[in-house]
Amino acid sequence: MIEYPILRDLGAILVAAAVVVLVARSVRVPAILAYMVTGLVLGPVTHILHPDASLELISETGIALLLFLVGLELSLEKIRDVGRVAVLAGVGQIALTLGLGWALASALGFAGATAVLVALALTFSSTVVVVKLLEERAALDATYGRIAVGVLLVQDVAVVIALTLLAGLEDPTTLALATVGRGVVRAAIAMTGLLAAAYVATRYLLPGLFRWLGASMEGLFVWSLTWCFAFILGARALGLSIEIGAFIAGISLAQLPYSHELVRRVHPLVNFFLAIFFVTLGAHMELGAALAAWPAVLAFSVFVLAGKPAILMALIPRVGHGERTSFLAALTLGQISEFSFIVASLALGVGLVDESFISVVGAVGLITIGVSAVLVQNGDRLFDATRRLGLLRPFRAPRGEEPEPEPALEGHVIVVGMNTLGRRLVHELTDRGETVLAVDVDAAKLVGLPCRTLQGTTDHPDVLEHAHLADARLLVSALQIQDANNLMAYRAREAGVPSAIHAFDARAADELEDHGATYLMVSKYDGIRLMTDALRRAGVID
Repeated sequence: MIEYPILRDLGAILVAAAVVVLVARSVRVPAILAYMVTGLVLGPVTHILHPDASLELISETGIALLLFLVGLELSLEKIRDVGRVAVLAGVGQIALTLGLGWALASALGFAGATAVLVALALTFSSTVVVVKLLEERAALDATYGRIAVGVLLVQDVAVVIALTLLAGLEDPTTLALATVGRGVVRAAIAMTGLLAAAYVATRYLLPGLFRWLGASMEGLFVWSLTWCFAFILGARALGLSIEIGAFIAGISLAQLPYSHELVRRVHPLVNFFLAIFFVTLGAHMELGAALAAWPAVLAFSVFVLAGKPAILMALIPRVGHGERTSFLAALTLGQISEFSFIVASLALGVGLVDESFISVVGAVGLITIGVSAVLVQNGDRLFDATRRLGLLRPFRAPRGEEPEPEPALEGHVIVVGMNTLGRRLVHELTDRGETVLAVDVDAAKLVGLPCRTLQGTTDHPDVLEHAHLADARLLVSALQIQDANNLMAYRAREAGVPSAIHAFDARAADELEDHGATYLMVSKYDGIRLMTDALRRAGVID
């Protein structure tokens, strides 16, 4: 009988991670922390898991896909929206954290390249943790949430530069300036070539290709992964890391109108691979080394939890933001990042550090991610307490409250499917003064509509969540896809929102009634009139 150790290891990882994540969710602990604890249990504690080359390959694939996902979210529009505060606060925070982190590491006995890598690991904040915490607090659109995400985008660019520097090292045992310089110049030239290829493709190749595939989300998803791995192979051929290739591939696709749907498709895949990466990382940790270095672990953790937010708290008000916004944005970024572990792993791979370095970084990650999650969840209370104690006075931030952005969609009508019936519904409802959100899987069908639009397939729950279904007055489907219509009728009923669904034959009408559709449009000819009359009688619309 042939044995496949990789299947046994994956099975152990997934079963253990599922149990630990359920426990962690009940106490509101981030998934990353749960995965690392799982690795500790499976590795150093019980010795069930012994990571081999196969698991390392899966972990490295997860890192590449994470960079691909980060690139997918880095559209030029978002870069413009980051604005002055993110650039100034982000660059200033990176520079000050690197300098102070290096000084702290040197004082604690870390020398040379190791001290620099420690400072680098302490510099970045966790995109995964921060976005998840902001989502839980419904603060992604708040001023402090947008500032935090903007600083993270600046840090993402710094990560790519750090990866380029690591990729440019020819001989890690000799860090002579000339040697490092030659390697970095070669890596920079190679990266410029990849960026040029991405620009040309984004300008001339990808729009037509993805427009042709626009009606098929499965086709878009497969081609996006094909594009990602093509750039990964290109990066390797040029002597760059696969993470850089994946990041540039993501940026090129982020400029297309399909990027939001691609993010939704890629995200679950990334979550799977990242789970393997963080469990494997935890399994690599040496508890003895982490415990032996406990003074350094404690000092680094305090620096990340208190020092890094203090740096940001000093910088953000200088760009004109108020005390509360500055405090909450700074507090949100008080942890180390998944990229810290990636940089540490790459440094280990090129021989700059040993396993004990991974253990120290991992221990700091466990502490800072866990404590930061608790602090952010209680951010408002912490702000009130620190303000009463006068701890914010030295930062001299303006005390006036800043206006928050307009609230998200509420009391609107969601129309799904921009066929002839759907487009006519959108125009009729808009003309009647309704706030309308048009949804379709094909971005080309959303062009020119007189309302807000959302590209995506309602098969994914997060599309209707992004459409604020729970706050809508009505969900309308003009689709002639029975399964999709049944699912939308069910989700609308669960959300307590009336639904009007296109019933294109008698069997469809019976199934829609079973799934809770409130109103049925029996044909495209009388559907608009019947639906409008029924909704007016029900008081849903005026």
